[in-house]
Amino acid sequence: MCNMSEKEGEERAPLIEETSQLLNPFVHRLELNTAYDKFKLAFMSVLVVPVRVLGIIICLIVAYILASAGLFGLSREDLAARPMTGWRRVMKELVRWGVRGVFTAGGFHLVQVKGHQAHPKEAPILAVAPHSTYFDALPIVVMGAPSVVAKGEVTKVPFFAKYIDYTQPVYVWREDTNSRQNTIQEIKRRATSEENWPQVMVFPEGTCTNRSCLITFKPGAFYPGVPVQPVLIRYHNRTDSFTWTWDGPGALKMLWVTLCQFHNFCELEYLPVYTPSEEEKQDAKLFANNVRQVMAEALGVPVADYTYDDCRLMHKAKLKNLPCQTGLIEFQKLRHRLGLNLNNVEEELLSQYADIAITDGQITLSDFAKYLGIPESEPSLVDLFKVYDKDSSGTIDFREYLIGYCQYSQPANTEDTLKWAFKLFDRGGKGHILLHDVIKALRASLDMTPEETTRIFKQADQDNKGYITYDDFQAYAKKKPEYAKIFLTYQESIKNGTRQHYTHHPLPGKKKAD
Repeated sequence: MCNMSEKEGEERAPLIEETSQLLNPFVHRLELNTAYDKFKLAFMSVLVVPVRVLGIIICLIVAYILASAGLFGLSREDLAARPMTGWRRVMKELVRWGVRGVFTAGGFHLVQVKGHQAHPKEAPILAVAPHSTYFDALPIVVMGAPSVVAKGEVTKVPFFAKYIDYTQPVYVWREDTNSRQNTIQEIKRRATSEENWPQVMVFPEGTCTNRSCLITFKPGAFYPGVPVQPVLIRYHNRTDSFTWTWDGPGALKMLWVTLCQFHNFCELEYLPVYTPSEEEKQDAKLFANNVRQVMAEALGVPVADYTYDDCRLMHKAKLKNLPCQTGLIEFQKLRHRLGLNLNNVEEELLSQYADIAITDGQITLSDFAKYLGIPESEPSLVDLFKVYDKDSSGTIDFREYLIGYCQYSQPANTEDTLKWAFKLFDRGGKGHILLHDVIKALRASLDMTPEETTRIFKQADQDNKGYITYDDFQAYAKKKPEYAKIFLTYQESIKNGTRQHYTHHPLPGKKKAD
């Protein structure tokens, strides 16, 4: 058993900030430059890979038939209602060995296991990290096929959807505005149930990384406040053909190179069960951060406060022909160097920068540097300017920057961003904006296309006034599933008093206190 106090977590905070400026966990390069690598690739592709593919197909079909038989007569509602028993549970073991055969055929002949897996009553939840590849399905099989937390979209994946169903998963449905709360409640229900449920397994990072660090753990699995067993995954091949990141080789190339390895080595390590303190039971984020720190120390890697949202930033940087390394790392450097408290951000936008918002907002790099109080020659400033200089004209719309810094830094509070966007584009403070301005506002805050914005504008402008107010848009958006979550999340944070302070892109003249 182990736990960590809040004080210890705070003492390690500087390490997180420092590390986040040095590592990019979302980039991976698969290098095959040596003559040996090229020879092995050619040799295995001709003589071994076809045999392995045939073995994989056979095992997939056998496992699918067994899974279909074991799940016959059960709906997904039945699977979520109660744990399987009797012959269906026996069939689960056969399905698990069928899926294990898929990996054996693919070259994963042996998985080294360290430590011991706790009983579900001792640790209802398994927190597994680092999550770096779709080959992480192998550790799931080795762990006895615990119930996974999976996106609802996987139910449409051929073959594998049936295998996942057999784990009695907790599905997360994006179109359901209550999905997050439902998922937490379902995990808590199973974790505290007297029935013989399998352990619930989560990848708390929520996205794949290159294993150079542990990124922010999502707190969902830690809300129940029950003991958690941390589980580590390591891959030891000289050629890393496993890592599947935002910027790296595609899935098919990874699979091909992996099948061309003589052996693929995977290691699983069970750490001691982590029992939360009373303070951690009341603070899921503290609980998650402390478990992450324990796992990072065991792995010998640092922690870094990146999330899936940072992947979106990398994608934007890539679209602007900026190196992804720059797009993420330089953003983090600026974010840590210069910032603004959210409590007064709206006041800042509407008072100090009202003169810019009323005009067309076009400024040059020199003006941009002056507003931010950063030397014009600083590379990170130039890179940031390029992100908004979409047509390479040498000028940017400063209003888009103001909206963008809010959206990039705090994508979860999108309603705040929309409010600021509408006020920034409300010429003269009339309380409404025209279609042209809405296009610019929603492109900057939500990346909407002009066509989509026009459609929304016409539907929101039900009285054909030729303009819309923020209330018009809000009333329309709340009726649409794709927007409802934005507002519900915002309202929930207000209701619960959980609004947090974030560090953002720099605003003019606002430097972080020494």
